[in-house]
Amino acid sequence: MEYRKLGASGLTVSAITYGNWLTHSVEAVEIARKCVTAALDAGITSFDTADVYGRPDYGAGERVLGEALSGVRRESIEIFTKVCLPTGPGPNDKGLSRKHITESCNASLRNLGTEYVDLYQAHRFDEDTPLEETMTAFADLVRQGKVLYIGVSEWRASQIEAAAILAAELRVPLISNQAQYSMLWRVIEKEIVPTGCRLGLGQIAFSPLAQGTLTGKYRPDQQPPAGSRARHSLGSAFVGRYLGGPVLSAVQRLRPIAEELGLTLAQLAVAWVLQNPAVSSAIIGASHPAQIHENAAASGHTLEAETLARIDASLIDDIHGDLAEHDPAKVAAPFDVMPAWKS
Repeated sequence: MEYRKLGASGLTVSAITYGNWLTHSVEAVEIARKCVTAALDAGITSFDTADVYGRPDYGAGERVLGEALSGVRRESIEIFTKVCLPTGPGPNDKGLSRKHITESCNASLRNLGTEYVDLYQAHRFDEDTPLEETMTAFADLVRQGKVLYIGVSEWRASQIEAAAILAAELRVPLISNQAQYSMLWRVIEKEIVPTGCRLGLGQIAFSPLAQGTLTGKYRPDQQPPAGSRARHSLGSAFVGRYLGGPVLSAVQRLRPIAEELGLTLAQLAVAWVLQNPAVSSAIIGASHPAQIHENAAASGHTLEAETLARIDASLIDDIHGDLAEHDPAKVAAPFDVMPAWKS
């Protein structure tokens, strides 16, 4: 396992972070424990969750992760969680107000069974709360010792810049942005990555496999396999945009490139994300331990410039052109209004 600094901070994280967006629930405690054990065995020290994971049983993702990490030396791991998205029916059960940040952080600490989180992330930007209120609330949590570092997730470049100015004034360690990033989704490259590099923020890339599309398990003109994310009630809303015929055919064109390198398609996809020097870590999820061992093996692989060029060429279609999305306007766009992928 490779280890990297998270942005310009002193925090070291594993190049692969284990995340539990869809995979940890109260019904899957035992498999979660096995997956966490596999992650630790693979050298993964960074674990990402959120207060909304496991919904409608809010906090379930945190609780299951906390139980799975019980007994692990706390100083040997980095725990990331998030706040902003709705965690209940009340008007203050969402957003980045001082009230919700404070209450959600306390709930997350209880759920995780820890006295502090290493990285506390604003899950989305809150247009309805003054940024000064948000950053001051984060600063107070840092000074109370409940949070060590602050990050954001799926914020636009201008929002990150404004937060960084306030963070500097408040002396809050704002160190990261968690963003969707893969061969097929490159919307952070034009604005977010340069801004983050200038401000010293590391990128934590989620969905490096494009919701499983880049594993090659979805085939053109075939139904998604049983048990796949495309069959999941929540996951299908995310992976659906990739399931057009041209994209799935392009993914299959990547297979010989991976095979020549002795990699699986999944390993090639994760290694591609980690080639970007702005990326500190790539988040992988898993529904069984074997997936963790496979994807974690992508750490440390260097892809030569020729290989990167071949990957880009494979994702170009004679009719539809470049099948990867590059438009920076789609950073943090609501998923329910995003257009379907080219089909």
